[in-house]
Amino acid sequence: MGRKIEPSAGQKEKKESGNKLGANVMRSIRLEKLTINMSAGDAGPKLEKSQKIMEKIAGKKAVVTKTHKRTTFGMAKGRPIGAKATIRGEAAMELLKKLLKAKENRLKPSQFDSSGNFSFGIHEYFNIHDVKYDPDVGILGMDVCVSLERPGYRVKRRMIRPARIGAKHRITREDAMEWARKELGAVIEEKEE
Repeated sequence: MGRKIEPSAGQKEKKESGNKLGANVMRSIRLEKLTINMSAGDAGPKLEKSQKIMEKIAGKKAVVTKTHKRTTFGMAKGRPIGAKATIRGEAAMELLKKLLKAKENRLKPSQFDSSGNFSFGIHEYFNIHDVKYDPDVGILGMDVCVSLERPGYRVKRRMIRPARIGAKHRITREDAMEWARKELGAVIEEKEE
């Protein structure tokens, strides 16, 4: 009647090695970028020194952040207020592990958003390994924002015919938590009830 189809050599190897045949490479999660933000509060020597600390931590030049027009905070538009750096690639993964050690590898579920990104704060910059306290700067903290993506996320950023990411392909909060546990060895504290 019908001819029996034999599995290919690649399919036989997958079966023998124990990998699932249905594992989809496009569903793997990777670190897109790591953004570190440090607020000095005002322009001047404190901002310059915080920029130097940021460059030492990030390993690349820090960009000065400026204020937007917000009359409620009493700040004029365009005044320098802090420094930030964006790190991508392997350097971002190494730095993220180093920064997470300053938090003792602990994260809270509230630090993860619905898009699969997460952020945490470091209260004092000298909690980071290999960074010494500078009495001229004083105590400054920083915000660390982690952006995750899957292969195929480029479609929302491309210039020609940008498109939305499908609901099934988006990274959920639970996906990001699982990635942090597996890749970073993070301990996610459950809520106490």
